[in-house]
Amino acid sequence: MAYRARLKEFDDVLDQEVIDLKKLKSLSFHGIPDDQGRRALCWRLLLNYLPTDKSQWPLFLQEKRQLYKQFIDEMVVMPGSQEGNGDVTEGDHPLSINPDSQWQTFFKDNEVLLQIDKDVRRLCPDISFFQQPTEFPCQEIVNSNDVKRLHTRVQRSVLKCANVERKGLGITKIALSIKKANEDYAPMTEGKEAHWEVVERILFLYAKLNPGQGYVQGMNEIIGPIYHAFACDPDITFREHAECDSFFCFTNLMSEIRDFFIKSLDETDHGINKMMSRMLVQLKNSDLDVWLKFQQLELKPQFYSFRWITLLLSQEFPLPDVLRIWDTLFSDESRFDFLIYVCCAMIVILRNKLLNGDFPSNLKLLQNFPPMDVQIILSKAVELSKQKN
Repeated sequence: MAYRARLKEFDDVLDQEVIDLKKLKSLSFHGIPDDQGRRALCWRLLLNYLPTDKSQWPLFLQEKRQLYKQFIDEMVVMPGSQEGNGDVTEGDHPLSINPDSQWQTFFKDNEVLLQIDKDVRRLCPDISFFQQPTEFPCQEIVNSNDVKRLHTRVQRSVLKCANVERKGLGITKIALSIKKANEDYAPMTEGKEAHWEVVERILFLYAKLNPGQGYVQGMNEIIGPIYHAFACDPDITFREHAECDSFFCFTNLMSEIRDFFIKSLDETDHGINKMMSRMLVQLKNSDLDVWLKFQQLELKPQFYSFRWITLLLSQEFPLPDVLRIWDTLFSDESRFDFLIYVCCAMIVILRNKLLNGDFPSNLKLLQNFPPMDVQIILSKAVELSKQKN
């Protein structure tokens, strides 16, 4: 009965012609019911994609979807594939040094694409979703005789592009026990697309449109849960455009957490080092004994919380738990301030083991957080947020 009452609370807010975003955040903070696509719809609102005035939705969505199609048409560049080109070597060729050369663009894109391709082929390996075909493959891509299918453009080789990986800080878990390197997800046959191929295109277009940032390893873990939520939306009118909506919601989210992914911004107010320092201060206020133990062991937050914060805990928990945590994070009025409390709660909950552990055992525990009911962690985070420091 309580669950039905909760569903009604959400429906009462979502049925209004102008949605009260503050009320929606207050409800969503405690978890969004996944029935009938409520989570997908709420995330579109919480990530500042859909306007609160529902009368604006038809035109807004039409414009966004046309714009995204334009991105695909213009940015998946295949030199020599344009109609009416005749001799493709005339004026532009693979050895051209002209900065406007499509071949130059093509080769530069492929450097970034190689890392994206590698990462998305291993996305959420504990579920089969990303290996399955999408109901709505991009027709401009799958009917192009493979010339525009991004995965066909890359070869398994060592990537030399410098900005795609935050080295040495463990941003991405190595899950070889789950997926061997030679067992990466396979592409679909002609006319079909796997969900990971769709995610690859989203990330590729994002990198093209944000050259100052480009693609950084770990972004695949941010787009994955968003795309999963949208591509599983029971509302077919939204599910059909999961790719487009995911792209714009991901872009909005990255605008808020982009400092985590740019090394030169690590020391800024919203950079990763500042966030880790805030977490350590909060830990000291919440549990002095554990803080002192970490100081004694020289167990620095860089060793465990870098990945927690940068990837919004997406690699620490199973996907259903990540979706639940993100309900709260996206609803946070102070945006990702609450993430600090969640990270502290994770540590405090393990206090007995941590106080009795040495450096190796504690590091292993923190880097491989034990399975538990995620609601316990979120409740503890709320409790810590209300403490007087």
